Amino acid sequence: MGQALNADAPRPARFVTTRWSLVAAAANGASQDGRAALETLCQGAWLPLYAFARRGGASPEDAQDLVQSFFEALLEKGYVGQADRERGRFRTFLLAAFRHHASHEREKARAEKRGGGAPILSIDVDAGERQYAAEPVDDRSPERLYERRWALSILDRVLADLAASYDGERATTFQVLRPLLVGTPGAGAVGEAAETLGMSDGAVRVALHRLRARYRDLLRARIADTVAAPAEVDDEIRHLLAALAS
Repeated sequence: MGQALNADAPRPARFVTTRWSLVAAAANGASQDGRAALETLCQGAWLPLYAFARRGGASPEDAQDLVQSFFEALLEKGYVGQADRERGRFRTFLLAAFRHHASHEREKARAEKRGGGAPILSIDVDAGERQYAAEPVDDRSPERLYERRWALSILDRVLADLAASYDGERATTFQVLRPLLVGTPGAGAVGEAAETLGMSDGAVRVALHRLRARYRDLLRARIADTVAAPAEVDDEIRHLLAALAS
C-alpha cells in the first residue's frame, strides 16, 4: 500500500492492553470486557472466513451457516481457551479454530440447524458473495484467499476509522485527499486537490502528510489489537503486505 503501509514507522513507547490480549487473558473466565473485545474483533473477521469456506467448496448458504455457527461456538462455548498465547495472533488462531469447527460441522446435518436461534453477528451474505465473486478465478488456495481477505478487511476498517476521525468540516478534506493516500501524487493531482479545497499546493502536501501519519497510527492500532506482543506489529504489517502482493 505504498507509504500508507509502513512497517518501519516508530513504535509506540509502551504496549497497552489490546483487544486480543484482553480476550486471551479472559479466555477461561466470564469477563464481560473480554467478550465485548472478542465481539469487536469478530465483526471484521466474518468475510475472510466466508471467503475461506466458499473457496473450500461450500455454497453461499452453507458458508453463511458455517460462519454463524462458528461465531456462536467462539462466543458462547469457550473456543478462545484453546488459543496459544505464546503464538497469539488472532488471525492465526481464528483460521485454525474455524477449520476445526468446519471439520466438526461436516459430521452434522447442516440443514437441520438453519433457522434455529438468532444470529450471533450480523452478516451481509449478499455483500460477502459480491466481494467473493470479484476475486480472480485462479489457483489461490482457501488459506491464501483468507489471508488476502483478512488484509483487505483490516485496511477497510482502518479507512473507516480514518474517515470517522475527519468529521465535520474536515470531512471534505478527507474525501478529496483520500485518492492521494497511497503512492506519490503528481503536481497535477496536488494542484487539483488544492483548487477544490481552496488551499495552496504546499498546504495540501502538509495536510496529506498528516493524513498519512494518522493512517499509519490507526493501522498500527488495529493490528496491535490482533497480536499478543508489540514485537509482532511490524511482522504482521509485513504479512499483510505479502498477502496483498500475492
